[in-house]
Amino acid sequence: MLPESLRGWSRSQRHAVIASYLGWTLDAFDFFLLVFVIVDVAEEFGASIEAVTWAVTLTLALRPVGALIFGRLADRYGRRPVLMIDVLAYSILGFVTAFSPNLMIFIIIRALFGIAMGGEWGVGASLTMESIPAKSRGMVSGILQAGYPTGYLLAAIVYGLLYEYIGWRGMFMVGILPALLVLYIRQFVHESPGWRREHAGASRIVDILRRHWTLTVYAVLFMMCMAFFSHGTQDLYPTFLKVDRGLDPRTIGAIAVVYNLGGILGGIVFGAWSQKIGRRNALIIGAVGALAVLPFWTMAHNVVILAGAAFLMQFTAHGCWGVVPAHLNEISPPEARGTFPGFVYQLGNLLASGNATLQAGLATSFGGYAPALMIVAAGAGIGVALLSFFGREAREIDMALASESQAPKE
Repeated sequence: MLPESLRGWSRSQRHAVIASYLGWTLDAFDFFLLVFVIVDVAEEFGASIEAVTWAVTLTLALRPVGALIFGRLADRYGRRPVLMIDVLAYSILGFVTAFSPNLMIFIIIRALFGIAMGGEWGVGASLTMESIPAKSRGMVSGILQAGYPTGYLLAAIVYGLLYEYIGWRGMFMVGILPALLVLYIRQFVHESPGWRREHAGASRIVDILRRHWTLTVYAVLFMMCMAFFSHGTQDLYPTFLKVDRGLDPRTIGAIAVVYNLGGILGGIVFGAWSQKIGRRNALIIGAVGALAVLPFWTMAHNVVILAGAAFLMQFTAHGCWGVVPAHLNEISPPEARGTFPGFVYQLGNLLASGNATLQAGLATSFGGYAPALMIVAAGAGIGVALLSFFGREAREIDMALASESQAPKE
């Protein structure tokens, strides 16, 4: 039996949620393929692991560019057509990664992929949150953000089952499959009711950010901590399992499946919970919970304990992320909801884009990845808890109304 928050939807509302969820899932799938093969790419091109992590860094660093470009296009031309263009772009770039002849070309392609990746979240989240009833936002926020660990989960399955047969290049070739999502969006998804053609492009993003500068600064810092929280607990964890614990690809893939199931469940649970207890309270509980798991997550040697701790880490960390789509869209200026959430999200990613390189450098200094992962994750969790405590929320705002009067007060 469906929960109350998911009842009474129209067919177009269901399709909007499905499309946005799949868009973020497949975007994350293409991104996380790399984290499983960093060591292999380094060996192929005769480079260090730290050098290869620049591909991750630049992917994250260029996501704000994509958020700005695709977000402004979505505010001007509508969420639906821009979402289709974006999905097609990141699918093609994920596929051509497989044909990189050297490390430089590999890094350039992944940087371009970052632009396309940066556009999907903001456009998909605004399409979803503007389409569904206000009572459903918490649950749907968790479902939507669960697409990220779902994508990681799919990448883990591909790595665990196919890597030994297709190699790292074959894994990226699989990245063309998300392009099929464009056909679904074209056939079944309607334009967001919150988008108004007469308001399209009415305000320059610079003017909007200037008018809401305190909100912008807060949101960027919050998303920086969230980005460190996410990438600091995910990107180099397979490398930690391979290098520090000496585990084989199948075991690493199995553990990754376990912790991504935790992320999916956590996003949905905390997203739904935030509808009852508030976005800020849910964020604080998730961040504190992750801090409690840290020692078991990095210091254990037993495979079962590692898998269990990794499950709990992603349950709590992605529990926080399950709140983010609703929270950011609710506090955003209505006239730039296609741009603002994705842009501040990706600016936060820009500030945290050096995570993989930072953790690789710390691992070299400390002689292992365990302390590097713990330091970054702890700092990020504390930051999320504090910024959530001093932050704001606008749970009941009507996002179908594109007027200044509906904007949350600063």
